[in-house]
Amino acid sequence: MDLRIFTEPQQGATYDDLLAVAKTAEQCGYDAFFRSDHYLAMNVEGLPGPTDAWITLAGLARDTSTIRLGTLVTSATFRYPGPLAISVAQVDAMSGGRIELGLGAGWFEEEHRAYGIPFPSLGERFDRLEESLTIITGLWETPVGRTFTHEGRHFPITDSPALPKPAQSPRPPIVMGGMGKKRTPAMTARYADEFNLPFVSIDDTVAQFGRVRAACTAIDRDPDSLVYSNALVLCCGRTDEEIARRAAKIGREVDELRENGLAGTPAELVDKIGRYREAGSQRIYLQTLDLADLDHLELVASDVMSQIG
Repeated sequence: MDLRIFTEPQQGATYDDLLAVAKTAEQCGYDAFFRSDHYLAMNVEGLPGPTDAWITLAGLARDTSTIRLGTLVTSATFRYPGPLAISVAQVDAMSGGRIELGLGAGWFEEEHRAYGIPFPSLGERFDRLEESLTIITGLWETPVGRTFTHEGRHFPITDSPALPKPAQSPRPPIVMGGMGKKRTPAMTARYADEFNLPFVSIDDTVAQFGRVRAACTAIDRDPDSLVYSNALVLCCGRTDEEIARRAAKIGREVDELRENGLAGTPAELVDKIGRYREAGSQRIYLQTLDLADLDHLELVASDVMSQIG
């Protein structure tokens, strides 16, 4: 079971804050450092303001050495797929092949209005996501010396040199997720290397993993060729007082976090991670909201990571 750190910088963080977390995660042996891709804070002031996900990851690609890096998830509404393929390939090269691309349809209308980004209907957003996946994977997988053409409705491409290539071959892993019952499993089966479920129960996890597995089988893909993962908010402490302090710091109630997140003593976390493992999860993204609390990451590394294998 891999443990990854997942941050929400739009809630308030500088690059230096993120670098400190990424370096601590690397030193502690976490599998990866991921960040959200949002431009607007939610229920907080979000000072000093948003940081761009791919500029951040480019910096981290040079300021770290071993930890994997990625987005959970980039919105397909934010960037044209051609330029996004270029950016991700470049950051992958800068990192020595440590990048993963989480990509979704986009959902937060307010941030689109706040920064002048078009926000089409849900159906069109999914159409654009699927076309983006076709283009990004097509550009990366086109052999050097050949061109890529795509006769798409939203993003037609003619005779692209399909450069640059990422360091990873044939391409960086693609992470998709969500609870959609039809299109999400179908696109995951066709394009993704990992399927992630953020902040859902074990019962919902079992049901949605089942839909994704069925979608893989429908196109003759081995369902076990996907990695299945969950994201859960983290709140760990050795004592009730420590747990309560960390919950209060992120504006949450302990009982609610125990129910809906990954909260409690290290032993409680080990038990709950085990139940997600039994549901089919192979990887947990620990949503870390207090980025100044580096001791939190060290506690989980020393008292939880060693017990889950």
